[in-house]
This record gives sequence, structure tokens and C-alpha cells, in this order.
Amino acid sequence: MCALVALAFLVPLATGLGDRARDEAIADAARRSALVTGALAVSTDPAVVQRAVAASGDDPATRPVVHGLGADGSAGRAGGADLERARAERRSVVVDVDGGVLRLDPVVLGDRTAVVEVFVPESALDEGAGGRWLLLLGVAAALVGAAVLVVDRVAARAVDSARGLVRAALAIGDGDLAVRVEPSGPRELAEAGYAFNRMADRMVAARTDDRELVADLSHRLRTPLTVLRLDAEALESDDTSVGSFSEAELDRRRGIRRIRQAIVTLEGEIDVLIKTTRKAVTHEAGPAMCDVSEVVRDRMVFWAALAGDQNRPHRVTGAQLRIPAPVPRAELAAALDAVIGNVFRYTPQGTAFEVAVSRRDGYVAIRIDDAGPGIANPDRALRRGASDQGSTGLGLDIAKRVALQANGSVSIDRARLGGASVVMLLADPEATPRQVSRFGLVGRAVGRRKSSLDPD
Repeated sequence: MCALVALAFLVPLATGLGDRARDEAIADAARRSALVTGALAVSTDPAVVQRAVAASGDDPATRPVVHGLGADGSAGRAGGADLERARAERRSVVVDVDGGVLRLDPVVLGDRTAVVEVFVPESALDEGAGGRWLLLLGVAAALVGAAVLVVDRVAARAVDSARGLVRAALAIGDGDLAVRVEPSGPRELAEAGYAFNRMADRMVAARTDDRELVADLSHRLRTPLTVLRLDAEALESDDTSVGSFSEAELDRRRGIRRIRQAIVTLEGEIDVLIKTTRKAVTHEAGPAMCDVSEVVRDRMVFWAALAGDQNRPHRVTGAQLRIPAPVPRAELAAALDAVIGNVFRYTPQGTAFEVAVSRRDGYVAIRIDDAGPGIANPDRALRRGASDQGSTGLGLDIAKRVALQANGSVSIDRARLGGASVVMLLADPEATPRQVSRFGLVGRAVGRRKSSLDPD
């Protein structure tokens, strides 16, 4: 573009000089000025400008002088009024001075305007213009060549940027939402690259939100499902293998059996859905933070109502102040529901339970105690897919997974109330974690055994 502008300026000027020697001398001055203005259009580096000035002629007295870039213009012949006129009119100005004429060419450089001064002595005003025409053609050819090189490089950058966008778009279409592009090339393509990256970020956030919503809905379904299961277990026996029953009694017992089987099947499907979506959300969204006390208070609103229906004494301690933990809120809520749900599932109605939260020695402890019969084999209960009560063991498995995610652990012991005590340890993000005994966290007696965890 700079070459085209320079050519558009030089060609009409050269054709309008005529045969007069004065005009030819001024044309030669224009040629030498064009070398410097062309260099300024590319770079204002003093070294580059100095090389262009040196290339404009061998006679130091007639070499161009650049005003407006520093102290280089102090050797010029132009007066301040003439320089201001050239800047104001933004066109070439020819003025007479002692010993010859000056050609002043303004060059706009952003927020300032430089002026290239070329002195034409009186002796050169009468010389022929043949040699200057050849020089003018050489300048034009050089500018055209430079323009070709610049256009080639710009086109190459544009092609590379466009290909990068195409590859990234194809990767997004194949499901790889982690792909991003490095914005480059012309401004329009660079803006397209930034827009592409923002689109990919929003797609990841939208998919994560969708999966989180599915997991939350599944989690909300499981808590009222616990009520249905407890009500179903309170129904009469569904055994039809012993004794003789009327047709109506057989139908009733078979209906009870179908209800219980449907509830078990639904619980299993919801557990699988929760595990699948939680795994995907955790993988995409990365680590998150939540307030343990707030989660405990929120979930106890539901379980306290159910405990009231079953005449279960219950208590919550230590959940008054904010206690952060490095786990997503929904994950911790699911783990609490799983452990507290085991209390309602495996202890008789009227059995008391307690939820305590404490913070000490680099860990946050969540303890769930009950006054039930306890757990005879804690190690087996913590093992994935096994339970002394004949269940899948998924409740403790969820709690263990959440604790491990927070660089903690899960253990089972004898509770102060007489039954089982499940303790979840989570790394405290506001303290330096270190290996400590969990007994001081929850006020336990020294010497009680800590169960080891299966890392699978």
C-alpha cells in the first residue's frame, strides 16, 4: 500500500515537470525525498532513516534533512514558518532560499508530522533531467518490489491464521472442547481468533452447567427416595413362600415386593447417574470450594424433618462459622446425604444421631455419630462395593471419593453415642496440611483405631 501511494505521488509529479531544467532539478529533489519518506512510512528507526538519507545522494550538502524526529533537523535551511506551512497544508512545498530552492515534503507519523527537506542548489537547477528520470524509475521499481514482499508476508500470515481457525473448528466439531487458537494475522483474523476462544470457553461452561444440573437433580431425587424406601420397609412382609394366603393377600404382598424392588432399582439408577455426571463435572471444572458449615446446615434441614417423623433425637455442633473445604458444594452434599442416609437405613426408628464439624491441625473434620448397633467390620464397610448390611456400600464409597478429592480420608470407629462413627477428613485450604491424628479433631479417646483406606 505504501508503494502504491508513493507511485501515485511520483508518476504525476514526473510527467508534469516538462522540459524545463528547474522542474527537472526539483523532480530530482522529489526522488531523493521519496527515498526518505518511503523509509519513514516503514519505520522511524533513526538507523533506517539514516541509511535512506545516505542512499539519496553522495553530496552531503544536498542530502535530505528530516525535521520532527529529533535534533537532526538543526542543520537544515528551512525556516520555522516554512516548516509549519508544510505541516499545516500537508503537501509538498517549494520555497526559495539563498543559493537555491528547498523542497519540503510532510510525512504523517501517527500523532505527529515530520518534514523532509531537500536542498537544490542553483547549479543543479540548470542541469538536465535525463539521469534523474532513470533514478526515478529505479525508485519506483524498488518500491514495487518492496510492496510485493510486504503483501506476500501479510498474505502468508493471513493464510496461516485461517488454517489454524479451520483446524480448531474441526476439533470442536469432533468434541474436543479444550482446543484453543493463538490469535494472529491481520486484525480481523486476530479478532476472529479471540472470538473463537470465547465461544469455546462458553461451550465448556455450558456443558459443565448442564451436567451439574443433571447431577443436582439426581441428588435431589435421592433424598425423597430415602423417605419412600423407609416407608416401604415399614410395610408388612412381602414373603409369599411360607403359609397359605388368599388371592387378595397374595396380590397385596406381591405389590409390596414390587414397590420395594422398584425403589431399589431406582436408587441404583440414580446413584449411577450421580457418579457419572459428578465425574465428568469434576474433570472439566477442576477443583472448587465450598463452606462446610453452610452445606451441613442446609442438608440437616431435610434430615431433621425426617428425623422428627421417626422420633430420632439429633444434634448439630460446630457448624456456626464459615469453614472452607476444597470440594464442590454438590459433591459434599451428596457425601453427607449418603452417610446420614445410612443412619436412617440401618438403625431402628428412634435412634439418635449427631453431626459435628471441627477444624484443627490442617484438616476439616465432619463426624456423623449414631446410637445404633455399630459396624462390626469397618475395613470391609469402607471397601468399594461391600457392606455388612448387604447393600452396595455406595454411600461410604461416595464419602471416601469426596474426601480423597480433598486430600483427606474417611474412617469408621465406635461412636460416643454407642453406635457407628464415620469421620470425613478434608484438607483445610487455609492451613498447611500435615499428618496428624484425627482423634483430637473430634474429641475422641486416645488409642482408638483408625481404619485404612483402599485407594481404588
